[in-house]
Amino acid sequence: MKTTKLLTAVIVLQALILAGQWLGAPGVVAPAHAIIPDEGGQRLEIINQVKGTNDRLDRVISILESGKLEVHVVQADDNKAGRR
Repeated sequence: MKTTKLLTAVIVLQALILAGQWLGAPGVVAPAHAIIPDEGGQRLEIINQVKGTNDRLDRVISILESGKLEVHVVQADDNKAGRR
């Protein structure tokens, strides 16, 4: 008797699922639409950033070529050298 009721409940639930799929019930989640915002603007921004990087590298190169760069080596402190 119990199995007959359980089998009937399962069949009813399967029929509801099948009817929902067959009738084309809308999904719970709306489909996502991928939109790339302003591709041209992004490319122009990348180009501007690369130009800025090139300008900075030109300044570094001019300093290196001028010979005005000074490097001072400082002796490491014995306490900070990491003695163990």
